[in-house]
Amino acid sequence: MNNTQYAVEDPRAHVNQEPRDDLKDVVFGFGGMLAFMTIVFFGMVIIKFVQS
Repeated sequence: MNNTQYAVEDPRAHVNQEPRDDLKDVVFGFGGMLAFMTIVFFGMVIIKFVQS
């Protein structure tokens, strides 16, 4: 029989070292990516019209 001991800790006792607002992070990430892709889209449209 193996008598190895394991240190088991309750995950609910974990202290979050850097608390963050996940919803705010998602909203800013989505909004930032949407703004970036909108700029890229209109930039490509302008380039297409300049070329033709």
